Amino acid sequence: MAGGWSRDGAVHEQIEDSIKDELMRIKAAQARGESLTHCVECGEDIPEKRRALVPGVRFCIDCRRERDAATAQRGGINRRGSKDSQLK
Repeated sequence: MAGGWSRDGAVHEQIEDSIKDELMRIKAAQARGESLTHCVECGEDIPEKRRALVPGVRFCIDCRRERDAATAQRGGINRRGSKDSQLK
């Protein structure tokens, strides 16, 4: 079903592209390399179990929780360019 002047399936393709973009962003943000023995932020020891479970870990649990809590949710890209988005 086409919406407005778009071709059939265009909305579905836009949704899939948005999901792919978000997955690529998440994968790029993941830690890479060897796990550190001490937290980059506070210098505390990172437990061996955490280093084994999370490859490339750089933060202790407390610092990671603080960083995750401080991270604001990211708004997606409006690929459709709807009138509502243009009015904001």
